Amino acid sequence: MTDASAFTSRVTMAFQPIVDVVRRETFAHEALVRGLAGEGALEVLSRVAPEDRYAFHEACRIKAIEMAAALGMDTRLSLNITPDDVSDQAECFRTALRVAAACGFPARQLLFEITEGERVADLPGLAAALRTFKRYGFTPATDDAGTGFESFERLSAFQPDVVKIDMSLVRDIHQKPAQLDMVGSFVATCNELDIRVIAEGVETVEEFRALRGLGVTLFQGFLFAMPAIARLPVVNWDALGKR
Repeated sequence: MTDASAFTSRVTMAFQPIVDVVRRETFAHEALVRGLAGEGALEVLSRVAPEDRYAFHEACRIKAIEMAAALGMDTRLSLNITPDDVSDQAECFRTALRVAAACGFPARQLLFEITEGERVADLPGLAAALRTFKRYGFTPATDDAGTGFESFERLSAFQPDVVKIDMSLVRDIHQKPAQLDMVGSFVATCNELDIRVIAEGVETVEEFRALRGLGVTLFQGFLFAMPAIARLPVVNWDALGKR
């Protein structure tokens, strides 16, 4: 199995802001892997053998923390982790905390997004690991949440501080009443649990307004900023209109 260090010089990171539209400030920057020639995440990942995926993901998190520190990022840094990455329930958190300490990047600015799409073999164990490492101050989150049973099961088990709405539920939501109702119920549940909701993949003013009407305050998407490679992008606050 390849060591993470074998990948750190072969990738770079793009950063995309997650904005708080009430405070009009950047809540976090999500780190997105890119190839050295600007290749997208799927193309880069397609070159990685299955047995090397964990080392690759570790390399991406290490690279993201190092670059965020070098760029002077003063917001949260959102790092993706898969259920497989935390199969041992600890090492990826230890690595991130160790790298952050070495770079002088505060642990309280780390936000870990546990991605959906994979069945978690040991849900109680993963939830326990999150609770244990949360004492270091990082923000736990779940990524690409839908409205199915497994999403609510994870929500109950993890009790994250933040949850992302899958962009498939965001797309053209203003034109889809049933979708609007489902997302509205999900947002209401999160509000009751004191969980903040991020609407991901927002591309139009109409989508933004519909989601804002449901009470969503955190947004990410091309409407506000494109991902920027090796730099922090400027947020298009004009997309919100005047106060």
